[in-house]
Order: sequence, then structure tokens, then C-alpha cells
Amino acid sequence: MWQHISRDISAATGEAFFPGVIRAVGGGCINSAYLIKDGARRFFVKANRAAGLALFEAEAEGLREIALTGEIRVPIPVCTGVAVDSSFLVLEFLDFSAGGKGLAEELGRQLAGMHRVTASRHGWRRDNAIGSTPQINAQADNWPEFWRDRRLGYQFALAAQKGYKGTLQRQGERLLVRIDAFFPGYAPPPSLLHGDLWSGNYGFTHAGEPVIFDPAVYYGDRETDLAMTELFGGFPPDFYAAYREVFPLDAGYGIRKTLYNLYHILNHLNLFGGGYLMQAEEMISKLLSETM
Repeated sequence: MWQHISRDISAATGEAFFPGVIRAVGGGCINSAYLIKDGARRFFVKANRAAGLALFEAEAEGLREIALTGEIRVPIPVCTGVAVDSSFLVLEFLDFSAGGKGLAEELGRQLAGMHRVTASRHGWRRDNAIGSTPQINAQADNWPEFWRDRRLGYQFALAAQKGYKGTLQRQGERLLVRIDAFFPGYAPPPSLLHGDLWSGNYGFTHAGEPVIFDPAVYYGDRETDLAMTELFGGFPPDFYAAYREVFPLDAGYGIRKTLYNLYHILNHLNLFGGGYLMQAEEMISKLLSETM
């Protein structure tokens, strides 16, 4: 496998690459990850089953989409492919620091800049994945419709297939028919989104540059990215203050963030099991109470 990957790196970079070090590294629960280097040059390699190639190709395309904005740094994709029985994605290797004064604010400002990059429709030109779950990005003009059908509706259907029925599905059906109630006078433009922006998917280089990685890119309401930053530990307060200073949020965000984070909790339910069921049901009850 490593000979194949090394040949592809050589072809992609135009410079022969002969790795002297191949070392497994941590950082993910979906893919295996490695540092591969030949002295001066280092690359980050993600690997999975051969059937996962399309997901790596979509991830690479999403990283390029973000990089093209010039607003915030991402690891640059080098190549993707299949070697033996594994698919792989090779990325630029970046060293991260522990952070420092003012870096969270810069991350907030740069993310706001990225969110100002818009498209004509919600969704994206291809599907990708949220974790290992397919993420359906078929484009739509109507944002509430997109969120109902491509995001929450899809996750509820997966949950039913996995045996999560009863209260979750009954309350979920009630929520889906009331989606429009969360968007009074609010029609967000389709902003470029990271799509999976939790605290494990950003860092800072030693030079002080914010970096975001492991995206699930599409275009939609920027509030979805902000909402997810509040899950699983949250981001520093300075991040939110800087973001809002550059790009203030609509007053309805405080309610909609639960609607948006429900997508990720349902996805965790579908990926990791019933430990997330009660949280999902509580979120749905809270949302339904807002529509009474």
C-alpha cells in the first residue's frame, strides 16, 4: 500500500517521494491516520476500506472549495486513490500549537469571512458524509425544505431503520411538519459551510494561523456551523465575540441552534447508539414547545 501511495505522491507533486518514516497517529474514530515522511517532506494520510474512496474524494473537493476562498487555511489535498484493499487521502501535514492570545478571535473573523462566500442554491454539487453517514446535498432553493428533507428527515429515516421508533419518530414527524415556524422573516443566503465544525476540527499552526479540517462541505445557513461549535465542548468566548462583530447573527439563532444541532445528535444516535436517544428526544420536545 505504501509503495502505491508514495508513487501517487510523487506523481502529484512532481518530485520523487521515498518515505523513511511511516507512523500511525491518533485523531479520529472513522479512519486510520498516519504521518509519512522522507526527511524534509511530510504528509498526513487517512485510510479506510476501498469502498470509501468516494468519501475521500468528496472531502478533498470540499477542502479545495474552502481553500479557494482565501479566507481561512485548510490542509491542502495532495492525492486520493485505492491501494490494495484500502482507499486513502493524502494531505499537507500541518504542525499545530497549543494556541495563544488572539487566535480564537482570528478564527472567528476568518470563519465569518468564509461564510460571506455564497452560492445560488442550498446544497452542493455532490453528496459527501457526516462522519461515516451519507450526507445528501441535492440542491434546493428553499432552505427550510432543504433542512427538513436532506438533513433531519434523512436522519429520522435512518433512525427508524436502526430500530429507534416510538416517541422519537412520532415527535419527529410533528417537528418536520412545523419546520417553517422556525424561520419567520428569515431567509438565509447559501453560505459556504464547513459542515462538521466541532472543537476537534480546528487548530492553530505555530505561525498563528487558524486551520479548519475534516469538513462536510455544502452551502446553507451559516447558523448551522455556529450552532455546531456550541456542541461537544464549544469554542472560546472570544471566537463568538469576534464572529458576531464581523457578521452579526439574526435574533432567531438562539432557538434555531437547537434545530440545527438536532441533526448532529441524531447522526450520533445512528452512528454510536442509544446513548444519544434521550438527548434527541429532549431537543425535539424543546423545539416543539417553541411552536405552540
